[in-house]
Amino acid sequence: MPVSDPAAAPGAPAEGAASHAPAFRPGLEGVPATQSAICDIDGRQGHLTYRGYDAAILAAQSTFLETAYLLIWGELPTALQLRDFEHEVQMHRRVSFRIRDMMKSFPAQGHPMDALQASAASLGLFYSRRALDNPEYIYGAVVRLLAKIPTMVAAFQLIRKGQDPIQPRDDLPYAANFLYMLTEREPDPLAARIFDACLIIHAEHSLNASTFSARVTASTLTDPYAVVASAVGTLAGPLHGGANEDVLAMLEAIGSEDQVAPWLDRAIAERQKIMGFGHREYKVKDPRAVILQRLAEQLFDRFGHDPLYDLARKVEEVAASRLGPKGIYPNVDFYSGLVYRKLGIPRDLFTPIFAIARTAGWLAHWKEQLGANRIFRPSQIYTGAVPREWTPLEAR
Repeated sequence: MPVSDPAAAPGAPAEGAASHAPAFRPGLEGVPATQSAICDIDGRQGHLTYRGYDAAILAAQSTFLETAYLLIWGELPTALQLRDFEHEVQMHRRVSFRIRDMMKSFPAQGHPMDALQASAASLGLFYSRRALDNPEYIYGAVVRLLAKIPTMVAAFQLIRKGQDPIQPRDDLPYAANFLYMLTEREPDPLAARIFDACLIIHAEHSLNASTFSARVTASTLTDPYAVVASAVGTLAGPLHGGANEDVLAMLEAIGSEDQVAPWLDRAIAERQKIMGFGHREYKVKDPRAVILQRLAEQLFDRFGHDPLYDLARKVEEVAASRLGPKGIYPNVDFYSGLVYRKLGIPRDLFTPIFAIARTAGWLAHWKEQLGANRIFRPSQIYTGAVPREWTPLEAR
């Protein structure tokens, strides 16, 4: 069938084309796009490692900033390196009043991810010098982005409510300070520790859509603020980071445990996406979902139960027989919303929090891309019209 036929299958070779034309794989599924030493995923065994360290162990034993250091520089920091790194991040948490004034002009009904993308991009105006071969510049950019992204997320949350942003507290650790900026109350130590663990397990996940976006942008040798802003825009989509908001809406729509089976059967029959289920890499339950479920239970033991958790467990149980044989199990989004909900975080901040965590991974890939850079320029398989003659306007 010739390519000019509008009914031709996408990716079909043109008439007379060489038989060795490259195969088209939608979404680049299974196509290696780079080499990386940052993260490894075993989707059949359900293992996730950062620089060779089990992410579950890091979530239990490390801190987010220690894990960020590991991801970006390749090794766990010494006690002195970690102390200096934490101090630098603490000292750079504040943002310019000009950025706060800009955020005050954003519509209150706007999504926080859009506010974050614009705010992150604006940092490039304040730190416009590019010295991508200078280790001090790279270190400073890493510090600024890790320090200021949480501040901007918290600031917009209060600004859209008509309040002034709360200034960071230099005496609080990373996770505790963010929760404080949201509420002006110092969080319970357990809540802060659980939130820190959430940041760790969301920090990196190989060449996902937003990280690929970050590497493509980085390959042009633009500034790191544009790199992060492009990744934030990619993460905002409901097929990537935005799914965690939709899981709670799905659970609320199901309503009760006796409705789980008929709801799932109807959704499967209508080929609806089951939010929080399925992952291109994992054919078993996402190891991050296992960790998040455990963290949720710790929160419920301390601060009271959430009935939606029982409903979520029932959905997972029933889905195991319907979707399990297809290799579809809960992913990272399925339980994360329940954790954030118990921490009192507004639903539309779930994805910005994902961005706070994933900034560490994006920066690790930015730095790695700079080390052996070649601009991304993939090819395509043309499926449009064959060459044709121009028709004058009066003859059309």
